Amino acid sequence: MMSLVVSAAVAQSNPRVQEATLETQTRGFWTDPSTKLTWAAKDSGKDLSYKGAVKYCRGLRLAGFSDWRLATLAELQGIYDKTANAPGLAGPHGKDQMLWHVKGNLFLTGYQWAYALRNPGLEYVFNFNSGRPNTESSGFWGASSFLRALCVRGSGQ
Repeated sequence: MMSLVVSAAVAQSNPRVQEATLETQTRGFWTDPSTKLTWAAKDSGKDLSYKGAVKYCRGLRLAGFSDWRLATLAELQGIYDKTANAPGLAGPHGKDQMLWHVKGNLFLTGYQWAYALRNPGLEYVFNFNSGRPNTESSGFWGASSFLRALCVRGSGQ
């Protein structure tokens, strides 16, 4: 299983970043101007199995919409930005401050499951710290540590 390395990279406060983060979190979503996909402002915030992540997104009701879904690996990779430093949490109890390299100032608390139609039982997880995917056995780990659901809506799947 992947280990979550919590970086001590809690950058000094940038007022512009803080303002953008607050705006995204207050609204509850962010729309990527390049893809027009709309992202939930935060992930599930709790450990989920792959099936639990799919179910979480399908059940999400946010901003008047009910057509949320689990993001694909390509969609997750599309919002990775190594120069972005969005504040979030990490660690075994989800209380350690962390900066994630994700566009839109999305609030993340761990690695993100990726929806896939191929290879049932071996699913992708995306790490917004390193910018790399990894595979996890969706059947072995019930609710794996640090594995979350980041929901999206719009075409692209």
